[in-house]
Amino acid sequence: MAAVKQDTSGGRRMTERTKTGFQDVRDEVLKRIQDRVWGQGDLLPTEQDLAEEFGCARATVNRALRELADRGIIDRKRKSGTRVAVLPVKQAKLEITLTRQLVEDRNAIYRYALVHREEIPAPGWLASQLQLAADTPVLHIRAMHYGDNQPFQFEDRWINIAAVPSVAEADFSVVGPNEWLLAEVPFSTAELSFGAIAADAALAEYLACPIAAPLFQMERTTWFQAQPVTFVRMSFHPGYQMRSRY
Repeated sequence: MAAVKQDTSGGRRMTERTKTGFQDVRDEVLKRIQDRVWGQGDLLPTEQDLAEEFGCARATVNRALRELADRGIIDRKRKSGTRVAVLPVKQAKLEITLTRQLVEDRNAIYRYALVHREEIPAPGWLASQLQLAADTPVLHIRAMHYGDNQPFQFEDRWINIAAVPSVAEADFSVVGPNEWLLAEVPFSTAELSFGAIAADAALAEYLACPIAAPLFQMERTTWFQAQPVTFVRMSFHPGYQMRSRY
């Protein structure tokens, strides 16, 4: 920031700046909260007051505060103002990571194998889950991923051919569908769910574990501009752990 002087509220007043972006406002408000200028539960100045202090439009302040609210740092309530959250929410960030990268990050040699591929009408449960018309053509793929030739992940994936027409001709004998999709089509929305399951006979064979062994399973659905692209169910070898930071 350009010239800065101490404000009587204990914060810093931004002055003599040609343009203040919402990131500047966001970062300054966050700094004041972290420095305990505004403690938990404290009422923040109004958007108009902050706009005058920072020398920017009220819309700029609004956007900055909305981002902090989305991160759980402040609470915004109509007519009662904006307060520092008493119990700030920590948000973990999850990335759609290539299975190849997960394996190689463990210093293991990655190997992929296509198990099954077929083009069929969407089964009822999938059509209902993805809100597809009955008998919508989908590509069903099952594949295995290995680390140092040990089973790492079993992938059971369904792809909406109408969303990605070129998938019908794609060769998945060498490159897995996850890598192919990330390179071929963007996604705008993703929904994930996690759970623990007991291995059935098929998963026990694929993952080389006893029947009923506890497994970590992830389900993910992605959309592009409201059109469903793919649903995948990924089952990991016994003992797999997922980590994230916030």
